[in-house]
Amino acid sequence: MKIAVIGSGSWSTALSQVLVDNGHDVIIYGIAKEEIDDININHRNSKFFDRDIHPDIKATLDLSVVKDAEIILLGVPVLAQESVLRQVDAILDKPVTFINVAKGFHPETKKRLSEEIMAIMGDKARHVVSLIGPSHAEEVIERKLTLVNSVCEDEEEAKKIQALFANDYFRVYTNTDVIGAEIAAALKNIMAIASGALSGLGQGDNAKAALMTRGLAEITRFGLACGGKLETFLGLNGVGDLIVTCSSLHSRNYQAGLAIGKADDATVFLATNQKTTEGINTTKTVYNLAKELSIDMPITNEVYAVLFEGKRPSIAIGNLMRRPLRSEVDK
Repeated sequence: MKIAVIGSGSWSTALSQVLVDNGHDVIIYGIAKEEIDDININHRNSKFFDRDIHPDIKATLDLSVVKDAEIILLGVPVLAQESVLRQVDAILDKPVTFINVAKGFHPETKKRLSEEIMAIMGDKARHVVSLIGPSHAEEVIERKLTLVNSVCEDEEEAKKIQALFANDYFRVYTNTDVIGAEIAAALKNIMAIASGALSGLGQGDNAKAALMTRGLAEITRFGLACGGKLETFLGLNGVGDLIVTCSSLHSRNYQAGLAIGKADDATVFLATNQKTTEGINTTKTVYNLAKELSIDMPITNEVYAVLFEGKRPSIAIGNLMRRPLRSEVDK
């Protein structure tokens, strides 16, 4: 099958290798000539990985490759997604299935990413399937065992993408709860920032376990209010993704929180960060949506205050610890 992968970053490259391992014809579109040349000539993507990648992966600077694709995998940062999709819309002349692998919300419309893709592409998006779950590109590129979900309201389409990616090291389940899965995948990045900040401030495993547990309660509360299903938050897109993102140095959101925690301030990090850290914009979107929907989001509120109001992380943690005492179970 011919697949065009938009974006030459780490996750796009790792997923391209999975697809090539499975016998598919894959070409990566990117805008950085040095990355494209590295892939084509050296069979590496040295900006992200210190290892060779599958020699059959091809790359190009020409976005028109989407015209020949049967499937388009969208692997660009959330903030770049709308611009790229509008370019694709101008080129594409037939309906195709889009695979979304980003996690977050459109910063202005606040739409989930699959909603945004459908809104922009219209009839040219035959289906949108999100491939999301607990996964780091650094491990997938080494073919280490990984389990994710193929998420689409159309279960048959989810199964097609499941079969496209599944192999001995990359296992794929299906899920039709698009709302719950996309919300869980996005909100876990907020919790990862908080988890990193805890570590940066010298807190230990007890605090991190508590953060993930209460973070899951918060994610679930928000997700259920938006129409998600409870079982989704207890699965790979909920518990699974939360664990891996809140506990691994591979996670850019955890790294962001770690730097902020060590400084006990977000100012320098926000001024100097050049890596895609989706949790920052997600925090702003979720904070505002929660206010609109009257959903109690104490961790999100404190992360927002640290990122956008100049609050020190140590003060934010103290505020959470001194909240009024209550039962753990929501009533």
